[in-house]
Amino acid sequence: MTDVSRTVEAVWRIESPRLVAGLVRTLRDVGLAEEVAQEAFVAALEQWPEQGVPDNPGAWLTTVARRRAVDLVRRERTRDAKYARLAADLAAPGARSGAGTTAVARPGDGGAVLVGSVPAPDAIVDDPVGDDLLALVLVACHPVLPRESRVALTLRLVGGLTTDEIARAFLVPSATVGQRISRAKRTLAEANVPVDVPQADELAARVPAALEVVYLVFTEGYAATSGDTWVRRELAEDAMRLGRVLAGLLPGEPEVHGLVALMELQASRFAARTGPDGEPVLLEDQDRSRWDRLLVRHGLAALDRALALGTRAGKALGPYSLQAAIAACHARAATWADTDWDAIVALYDALASVAPSPVVELNRAVAVGYADGPEAALLVLDAVADDPRLARHHLYGAVRGDLLTRLGRHAEAADVLERAAGLAPTRHERQLLLERSAAASSSADPHPARGREVEPPGPR
Repeated sequence: MTDVSRTVEAVWRIESPRLVAGLVRTLRDVGLAEEVAQEAFVAALEQWPEQGVPDNPGAWLTTVARRRAVDLVRRERTRDAKYARLAADLAAPGARSGAGTTAVARPGDGGAVLVGSVPAPDAIVDDPVGDDLLALVLVACHPVLPRESRVALTLRLVGGLTTDEIARAFLVPSATVGQRISRAKRTLAEANVPVDVPQADELAARVPAALEVVYLVFTEGYAATSGDTWVRRELAEDAMRLGRVLAGLLPGEPEVHGLVALMELQASRFAARTGPDGEPVLLEDQDRSRWDRLLVRHGLAALDRALALGTRAGKALGPYSLQAAIAACHARAATWADTDWDAIVALYDALASVAPSPVVELNRAVAVGYADGPEAALLVLDAVADDPRLARHHLYGAVRGDLLTRLGRHAEAADVLERAAGLAPTRHERQLLLERSAAASSSADPHPARGREVEPPGPR
């Protein structure tokens, strides 16, 4: 790959969301907008190596794409006018019998992915880019789409990732991702989803779906659910970039800043979370000097913004802000011994009330185990032991095995940890659990529950 090609790809990753967003407003067609944007990208690949990279690459791409969009709109309106005249002729006196109710179909309508009417070319103006991009985010994350389609479409349209990149990130075939994206576009068209920023009340209802998509992407990068890699840092960084975009578009939404804070505080530990061979390094064993202090500062600042906005609006802390506050407790502790477990338990209690889930209870049990002892923590686990959502979840056994080991019940712990290893989604986690099981079986101290780091307690 040449330097110019790398430049084009870098510019595409940065500029494509805004470019596609503006084209969607112009063309009212998600699929066509992406196609036109990609044509501009191809033109750059062809022309920049010979003519040089323009001083403002984003403006160059926008100009090329907009000219193509204007041509398409004019062609569409000309064709519409011709069909309208034909329909009028057929409906006129003396036309064929029965023609008065004839509907004239336009060629290609069956495959269109139109959302709303096509504007006149002279109506194509520079609306605020932020509104366009926010509208695109909300369309890509629309609740009419299944969750996996929202994730794929958002990464494609807003994240600027290729189909192959998305497929590699989630360890699925490229064809599967391509089908999800194609089906998502069809679904949006069939549901006639508008590509405009909704009114305030509807906007408030739509924001959580967008935040959930970003959170899902980050969580998969932070603690992978499949494959041999425990951490997929690039995927988490894509989610952080999307979160910052949302924070810029929705500066007054507390939970947007709460999510950004959560991701940046969690990501600050990336360098310390894995060993030389990619094996997990649990929280107590991490070298805190390797934590990214710049990300910690950014995360704490974002959390402060979330808290201030929530207080100003009279809103209680939402689930992302609460999780960020928990992460902040760890970030502020200079050493493991300095961790304020009582504060963390209180925050998990609040989280369990606003976003109850069995994974929240697993996290709460870990915190209770350090604040009040392993016996109290086992009571928390017993309350969710029969939840079917935990039947195939390795973390329940991991936490329970840790607590049993701390209580000296080594044989039970070894059995529970071995079963948990069989459910672990990654090779490194399986190995870690098997090692702890063997240590418990021999009554050795495997350093149980030392900073057991359960993945972010949200939807998976």
